[in-house]
Amino acid sequence: MGLLHRIRREGDKTTAKDKAGVDAAIERLLALHPQLGLARSCQKRLAPAVAASLAHVRALVDAVPAAREASAAAWDGDPYIHAWFGAPDDVASRMSRSAELRAFFAANGDAPEAYAVLGMELTERHILGARMEGETMRRDVPQTTVSFSDHQVRMCGRDDAELREEIVRRLLDELALAGLGRGAADKSRRTVLERERALLKTRLQLLERQGQGIRSVIGGDVASDPGELARLQAQVEENARDLAGLGLREDALERELEHVRAVFAQPERHLSVSTRRLSLDRMNVVIEPATSTGAPMIDLEFRIARLPTLPPRARAFSLVRFARTSLLPETSVFEEAEQLLSSGLWS
Repeated sequence: MGLLHRIRREGDKTTAKDKAGVDAAIERLLALHPQLGLARSCQKRLAPAVAASLAHVRALVDAVPAAREASAAAWDGDPYIHAWFGAPDDVASRMSRSAELRAFFAANGDAPEAYAVLGMELTERHILGARMEGETMRRDVPQTTVSFSDHQVRMCGRDDAELREEIVRRLLDELALAGLGRGAADKSRRTVLERERALLKTRLQLLERQGQGIRSVIGGDVASDPGELARLQAQVEENARDLAGLGLREDALERELEHVRAVFAQPERHLSVSTRRLSLDRMNVVIEPATSTGAPMIDLEFRIARLPTLPPRARAFSLVRFARTSLLPETSVFEEAEQLLSSGLWS
């Protein structure tokens, strides 16, 4: 009975935590668009969809591996750090460019290290290279290489749990923005249709009036084209149908709420993380399973996040730990940036 009672208590705690997460997500949504709270039963209608998104997002975040140590010392021993950065000194150099990382250390003077999300651009290139096959060196061999660039740190936390909770919040906010964006597009289309209808009606009236007034007596005007009149009339009617399909202005908040609810109800359409498995050698050359090169290689799994942008983008990412003592002085970062810009090597 003691164990059963404990399990039930843990279940109650989880439920309470989830409800708090749902309430907090809706509160942040309404902070972005306060008028949405005026829609009928706003929170009650949103809650089940937001709960589905919360479960989806937490599952994505929980599946991300533990943070890796991002340091020059780890470059040689950690194959992931070795793959992401070109040289040991690149680790501190790239990480120290982050304004968010610097702000975190400034605001948390007692924190010896920061847990952070490192995002990177993963690029594949197809080249001709050299490869040892037994004791023979073959040249002009088709190869695929991968490289990582545009290293960015935008989110930091004091520990793993704090960072993951912040990621969950940010992803829920991303879904809220996607839903509000749909509502904004709905409004924009209404504005375009109303303006288009006004222009079409004006044009139609002008064409119809060409057969009236003094010009019908003495001439001097361009005769109306019955075909053009018919086309314009058809466009006006189509425009009116499209506008009617958007509903009344009084229903605007209801439609906006439905857009947001629909996005939260299907989070997998907007947020997804995939795993890319690659076998790499020390030069980031992809080694195919059937290829025997004799060179040391290791199987790596990279997490790829699909971003709901236009056009859609994909970014490799990982959780990392970065020590305060590894942070370069700001002057050194600026000097390095100037050198990279002047040499055209910025990546």
